[in-house]
Amino acid sequence: MLTRTFGAVCAITLAACAAFSSGPASADEDGFSQGEGGSHGRPVKVMIISMFGPEGQVWLDRLGPWRDIPVDGLSPDYPAVHCNRQDVCVMTTGMGHTNAAASIMALTFSPRFDLRRTYFMVAGIAGIDPQQGTVGSAAWAKYLVDFGIQWEIDGREIPSGWNTGYLGINTKSPSEKPPLDYRTEVFQLNTQLADTAFALSRNVALADNAQAQAARAKYSYAPANRPPTVIQCDTLAGDTWWSGTLLGQRARDWTKTLTDGKGVYCTTQQEDNATYEALKRAAAVHKVDLNRVAVVRSGSDFDRPYDGQTSADNLINYAAQGGFTIALENLYRSGNPLVQDIATHWGEWRDGVPKR
Repeated sequence: MLTRTFGAVCAITLAACAAFSSGPASADEDGFSQGEGGSHGRPVKVMIISMFGPEGQVWLDRLGPWRDIPVDGLSPDYPAVHCNRQDVCVMTTGMGHTNAAASIMALTFSPRFDLRRTYFMVAGIAGIDPQQGTVGSAAWAKYLVDFGIQWEIDGREIPSGWNTGYLGINTKSPSEKPPLDYRTEVFQLNTQLADTAFALSRNVALADNAQAQAARAKYSYAPANRPPTVIQCDTLAGDTWWSGTLLGQRARDWTKTLTDGKGVYCTTQQEDNATYEALKRAAAVHKVDLNRVAVVRSGSDFDRPYDGQTSADNLINYAAQGGFTIALENLYRSGNPLVQDIATHWGEWRDGVPKR
C-alpha cells in the first residue's frame, strides 16, 4: 500500500528558513559555503531527497542552521534546497512519479550546485510487507522496481489458471519476464553503498509507540508482530495506492521476475524509479555519479491486512496503525549514521564508497 499521511498533514510545508544571498565559492563568517562554487556551483557532500514536507522536516529540525537556495523548476510547494555547514542538503520533490522526476531534473541541471561527487539518499515512508518487516522498520534497498509498468486485465476477467490479472508488457503470462522496453522497470543500486549504509545503521534503536504495537499484535507471525528494526530488502514504485494479500503476492513475484530472483520486495512507494531515472539522465552528462545513490524507506503501514481484516479496511484506515510518526523518526535514525559518516569523514568518501 502506497502510503502518505492525513490530508491536513500532507499540506504541511518545509519549515521556513531565512534566505541568504549567493556569493563566491568560499566559507562566510557563519561557516557556510557560499552559494556558487566556481563554474560548477556549490559543492554538496550529501543530498537528502524527501518527497513531502514531514519527510524533510525530520532533517530540518535537527541538522541546521540552514541556508535556503532557490532552484528554478522545483515544486512550487518546495522551491528551495536547504544546505547546512557540513555541505549536507535537503530537498523535497513533491509526491508521485511526475513530481519526483521533474524536481530531480531541475536540481541536477541547475547551475547552483556541483553534484559530481554528491551522495544522494532518498529517505521516505512506505507501505511494508509484513513478512519482511513491520511498521517502523527501516529498509535499505538494492533494487528499485516499477510496479506500474505492466499490462492489467480486469480482476473479474482473469483467465483460468492465472493467479493475477497483471503481466509484463508484451508477454504472454504473469510469470514471463518482459523485454524491459521502457528501460525504467528495474534499477540496481550500488551494493557496496547499500551494505555500508546498513552496517552503519543496523544497530540503532528505532522509535516505537503503543498504537503501532497494538496494530502489530493483530498479525500472527513475525516480523510483523515484532518491534521495528533496520533491514535490507527492495522497494516497489507505482502511483496507484493499493492494499491486498493477492496484490502483495504479485509485488513479491514481480520483484523476483524483474531482478532474476535476486530482489526481495518489502516496501511500496511512488517515486523511486522516477527519481533514479532523472539521476541517470544527469549521470549521462557527468553531472552526478550513480554509484552514490542510496534508498531507505521506513514502514508507515502494512501493505496487506491481518487475518480476518479486509483489504479495504487496511487501506482506508491505515492511519490507525500508528506507524506514521515513528516511520518519519526512523528515517532520521536509520539514515543519519550514513549522512554523518560521509560528512565527517569526507576524505574517505570523496572518491567513492570506502572499502571497510
